[in-house]
Amino acid sequence: MSDHIRNTGPMQASRRCGARTRTGGACRSPAVSGKKRCRMHGDAPGSGAPKANRNARKHGRFTRDAIAERRQIQALLGDARRLLEEMK
Repeated sequence: MSDHIRNTGPMQASRRCGARTRTGGACRSPAVSGKKRCRMHGDAPGSGAPKANRNARKHGRFTRDAIAERRQIQALLGDARRLLEEMK
């Protein structure tokens, strides 16, 4: 083994990234100085979603109106199935 003394104190004492990983755990990388995230998770210019998250409104599948419409269709289909069962 080497007699080299490792200076890991500042690295261990540094602030940790606040991002969540795919498994749900916290990212354990050190945050970039002056930022809340590590170099892999953002806070870089141009990273992240656009202002007002225009990507979420791309297709409208999960809008309140679309969800309500799907529920109404499911209710109508359920009524039709029950009516057909009664006719048998």
